[in-house]
Formats: sequence, C-alpha cells, structure tokens
Amino acid sequence: MFVSVLLLWICLSVFLVQFRCRRPKNFPPGPTALPFFGNALNLSVEKPLKYLESLRRTYGNIYSLYLGHRASVVVCGAQALKEALVNKAVDFAGRPQDMFLNAIVEDRGVILADYGHKWKEHRRFSLMTMRNFGLGKQSMEQRILRELQITINDLEKNTGRSLSAQVMFHNIASNVICLVLFGQRFEYDDEFIKMYVGNLTAINRIVNGPWAFVYDSFHWVRSLPLPFNKAFQIMETLKSMTISIINEHKKTRVPGQPRDFVDCYLDEMDKRINDNSSFCVEELLFSCTNIHAAGTDTTSNTLLVAFLYLMTKPHIQERCQQEIDKVLEGKDSATFEDRHNMPYVQAVVHESQRNADTVPLSVFHTTTRDTELMGYSIPKGTLIIPNLSSALSEEGQWKFPHEFNPENFLNDKGEFVKPDAFLPFSAGPRVCLGESLARMELFLILVTLLRKFRFIWPEDAGEPDYELVFGITVTPKPYNMKVELRELVQ
Repeated sequence: MFVSVLLLWICLSVFLVQFRCRRPKNFPPGPTALPFFGNALNLSVEKPLKYLESLRRTYGNIYSLYLGHRASVVVCGAQALKEALVNKAVDFAGRPQDMFLNAIVEDRGVILADYGHKWKEHRRFSLMTMRNFGLGKQSMEQRILRELQITINDLEKNTGRSLSAQVMFHNIASNVICLVLFGQRFEYDDEFIKMYVGNLTAINRIVNGPWAFVYDSFHWVRSLPLPFNKAFQIMETLKSMTISIINEHKKTRVPGQPRDFVDCYLDEMDKRINDNSSFCVEELLFSCTNIHAAGTDTTSNTLLVAFLYLMTKPHIQERCQQEIDKVLEGKDSATFEDRHNMPYVQAVVHESQRNADTVPLSVFHTTTRDTELMGYSIPKGTLIIPNLSSALSEEGQWKFPHEFNPENFLNDKGEFVKPDAFLPFSAGPRVCLGESLARMELFLILVTLLRKFRFIWPEDAGEPDYELVFGITVTPKPYNMKVELRELVQ
C-alpha cells in the first residue's frame, strides 16, 4: 500500500513538473499556474476585476497570468499603460488571432484585425470616413439632435411615469451608429434592428461566458458540438442581415456621392479593384458589426451610469441644469462647442465615463516583436491585457478615486481639467475609433435632456444599486427613471 501511494505521488509530481506553466526568463511575476488550466480557476466570470486587483497588490503594476496554457501579461496603472500603449505603441499594437472572438469574426474587421498592412489601411480609411461624415462637425450634431427629438417627444408623452432607462439610451446610441454606418435610422419597434441588436447582444453574452474560455484554452474541443457553436450560428444570421443592407446600397448608391460608411467603403473598393486590395465585402460587413456593437454599448452604458448618479445625487443634476440654462439662454439647441463654456457639465460627463468603466480590460493586445516593459522581457506574441480600470480608479491620480465626484475633473478655479489617468478609450494606435463620436453624443444627449427634463429616482424603486455587471462592456443593472418637465429659464 505504501509503495503504491509513493509511486502515485512520484508520478503526480513528475506530471506537475513536466506540464506546469513555465514563465520565460525575466518574465513578469505572477501566481502559480496549474497545468492545462493555468490561473483560470481563480478567475470569477462575474467579478474578475477583484481578482486582478488582488494580484496587482501582490505583484505590482505588471504581472503575468496563464489563461489555460497561454501566458498573458496584465498592465496596470496610468504610467505602465502609457509606456506600453503610447511610448512602445508598435510593440504592443497586435491583436490575438487564435481566440474565440476572433474566430467568430473570421479575423476580419477594423477593430480585431492584427497589426499589419490590412489593419493600417482599414484604420486609416475608417478614421477619414468618420471625419468626413461630420464627427466633430455640425452635420453630425444635427443627426444626433434629430434623433434626440424623437426621444424627447416620447418622454413628453410619458412624464410622471416610470420608464426603462436601458431601452431609451440603447435606442438612441444604436440609431446614431446606424446613421453613420447605413445612412438611416430605424423605428424603435422595427423588427430588423431589434433582431440585429439582439443577435449582437447574444454573441457578447457567449463571448463573456465560460465556454469562450474552454474554446480558447483547449484547441482540441473546437470541432466538438459544444455550446460555443451557437455564437457562430448567430454570426451567420448577422452576416446575412448586414449583407442585405450592403446589397441594397449597391443598388441605390451613386458612385462618388457617398451617403454613409457603407457607400464610402464601396467607393474605395471600386478605386482599388485592380490593386489586389484587402478591401472587400467580407471586411466591410465585419467592420459594420464591429463598429455597431462597440459604439452602441459603450455610449448607452455610460449614459446609464450618468443618469443613475444624476437621479440619486440631485444636487449634481441641479448644478448641471443651472449651468446649462445660463450658457444656452436664448439658444434653440446645444452645440458641441458649448462644452467649452460648461466646465461642470464636462466634469460630470467625464466622471460618468470614469465610473462607467465600460471596457475595463480594453480589447486584448499582443506584442508584435520581442520587447521589454518596465524592466521585464516580453516575447513576441504574448497576450497583453491592458487593465484600463486600474488607471480610472488609481490612488494618487484622482482626488476621489472611489466615488462619483465631478471635482475629479475640476481644478481649484472650477475649470475643467483632464488627468493623464483618464483612459476610457485606451490610448495609442489602437485608441477607440469612435472616441470623437462618443464624446459628442454624451455631451449633447446629457445637455439636451437635462435642459428639458428633471430625472427622478422612482419612489417604489428601492435603494439604487451602483454595482456594475461585468462583460465585454460593463453595464449597470437595469433600472427605471421617472421624468418631469422643467420650466426653462429664458
């Protein structure tokens, strides 16, 4: 019996030594990792940020984890994040190409494409196209304000009632993105857009679930009929829906007179038809789904956080309204330029983004070559997890790092200031494509709604819950809001 136990112990020890996750030389430190599983069993699917923060306290701002068999480096804090994403931008600009999310989008689309010629072409094109369609200019302002007027009309009919904030803000953000991509808005009860958004939401749910980890960690399971296959089926439906929009554009467009992102892309395809170009319908459809998903959830979730605090901290809402009334006196509507005369409102918008923490772990990067970071050696192809959340609540970077307080963005003179640790859009060459649009949307929506209405936490809603639900994008728990008309100061 003793000999059997001894032999079993020796075999187990040999197995653990042989198959343990071994860190390369001078690699960032981290917790001991199990064979096959790595550190995955310690990660809570619902609250992974708490575990990551505990590791940061133990190992510092740069540490390593194993997600299954794969070594990854977590980068925390404003200084380390800027060193990696800005100062060593090219070294850290890659994207992982063998993970679940990449497989779903077939390694296509401007957000998830790996660093290289194709990504550079599409990134340059997308930024130029969005600028040409008015991001930061009056034409985009008017589109946002027209969409807002539909919401205002609906709110006026429902004053005094309790309404779903989640539905309202998601509808606004989705339609603004649809105007940019497809040149059209959809009625909020339109079955096509409800199905489109529903499918994107379903994919996000699967990507954030345990089966995505199984897919990423154990390559041999990928051909098995397991639940993660549902995401691929849903994506086929999304592809079909997006192709129907693209085909309609092909029929109705006038070359050289683009109406939206899709028309611009089709024009670009025409120009490059003999260039062996990477521009093709498949890249277009995945760029559309990428941009729609990213632009809708992040904006709507930030607005949800903003109005949750505005309702439960009415003194902040009232101070915003006083500033809005003063600056917009005699004006029909706000413009994005008005932000320069509204330091407190600007502070509230940015504090909402800081607390919303909508993409806490950014989109994962990889290293494009062997490099080093803060004294550690990091081999080419290493998975990089930028912990943006760590900068947004970093001690020493904020006056009030753990509470909602607009003073985080105001100096002693009451002027708006933006600390270096404000990184909700990430930084460097992979910075969020839609940053300009998001900033404009958040300001115009908040100002326009607060000018017209007072938002109240419903009496029967119980205590507000500020805890966020983790996912690819983070969101508050669903809540309702009560709306009353204000008497405008003329």
